[in-house]
Amino acid sequence: WVLEAYGDNASVVVGHDPRMLGPEAARATACVLASHGITVYLSNNITPTPAISWATKEYGCSAGVVITASHNPPEYNGFKVKGHYGGSALPEMIQEIERHLTRVGPVISESKPFETLVAAGMIEMRPIRAEYLSMIAARFNLDVIRDAGIRIVHDAMFGAGRGAFAELLGAEYVFELHSELDSAFGGTPPEPIERNLSELPVIIRDLGYAAGIANDGDADRIGMCDENGRFVDSHKMLALLVQYLHEDCGMTGQVVKTFSTSDMIDSMGRVYGIPVQTTPIGFKYISGLFLDDDILVGGEESGGIAVKGHVPERDGIYIGMMILEMMAHRGKALSELVEDLHAKFGHYAYYRVDVHTSEQAKTNALRMLQDAGGLTEIAGARVIAMETLDGFKHRFRTGWLLVRPSGTEPVLRIYSEAEDAAQARAYVEDAVRQLGV
Repeated sequence: WVLEAYGDNASVVVGHDPRMLGPEAARATACVLASHGITVYLSNNITPTPAISWATKEYGCSAGVVITASHNPPEYNGFKVKGHYGGSALPEMIQEIERHLTRVGPVISESKPFETLVAAGMIEMRPIRAEYLSMIAARFNLDVIRDAGIRIVHDAMFGAGRGAFAELLGAEYVFELHSELDSAFGGTPPEPIERNLSELPVIIRDLGYAAGIANDGDADRIGMCDENGRFVDSHKMLALLVQYLHEDCGMTGQVVKTFSTSDMIDSMGRVYGIPVQTTPIGFKYISGLFLDDDILVGGEESGGIAVKGHVPERDGIYIGMMILEMMAHRGKALSELVEDLHAKFGHYAYYRVDVHTSEQAKTNALRMLQDAGGLTEIAGARVIAMETLDGFKHRFRTGWLLVRPSGTEPVLRIYSEAEDAAQARAYVEDAVRQLGV
């Protein structure tokens, strides 16, 4: 695919996260590419996925490859492909790659030894992580953050983001949690959601830190806690970034969100006069819009956020730095920034469960929703509209409930939003009961 799309002078960046056999898989990938005449820039260390994306664009390469399974459990690994523009490969690119899958065996069998390819100049080792952190240090006023006395806890979740914030701000400003090497991620899937971050809020409260930042296994996603240890979800972070970039930085552009993301973003769009686009769930849909339109911020419910002026890619480290910069610039605690959002745009509470069930029960629930056009009443609230962009989204007078199947597992993902947390939870619990899962 690379040779077809980019010709004989093609080049690819390759990196990996801390998972088992990541370095070996990255080296094998580099060897296969280089053996077919493609110049490879191979990261010399564990590297965050957004660093590979940035390097792909910065070096002017044809594509990037990251050996990572992101936020998934340790028994998984994966092969992420990045486009030349520094973002997720578009669906049509992946289709072209898949078209060549029958040739995988012969292509691999022609691979030459690593040392031979390095000596020939076809594989070059690069300090991509260090270059990426230098770029971030140049983009943000680190002294403003330090002078504001902002000290944070960084939960790397044993992932590729380990040490990043300490190197950027200085060790005295960062308490590092789960930053040691552990390809099993301490037995917890490295996904920065509230239920996986039990230690983070305790340390923040007990030791008096200003905030907590957590990143997933390859550091392209982010979760946060305020100074009281309260979890700040990606919906609120997305909203904070829209507010900061529009109000404080005077930047313009559209906002893109996925189907499961908060209605607060739509409310902000109306207040600011900013168009808001909604896409199916998956950052690949957001990334493509950054290439074609003037996008200010794009984000999804699962902690992936991109901003104007950076690569069209999720970047949990870059976004964390921007939130800290906002705190310093406004001279407010993270909890105060969130309260300001509520005061201006209303209260939005979010709740989600992933229901692990049988394949038959999952199929039955989806058939019921399809045949009946959705549920008619949930937790006492009448459904007034149904949206089916990606799953079954039931809209009430205030709030909504979305039912969406996993494409690979017997799992139903059920999301809701309401004016308060109790109502959001009630919507989900009643939907689970009605669906029989």
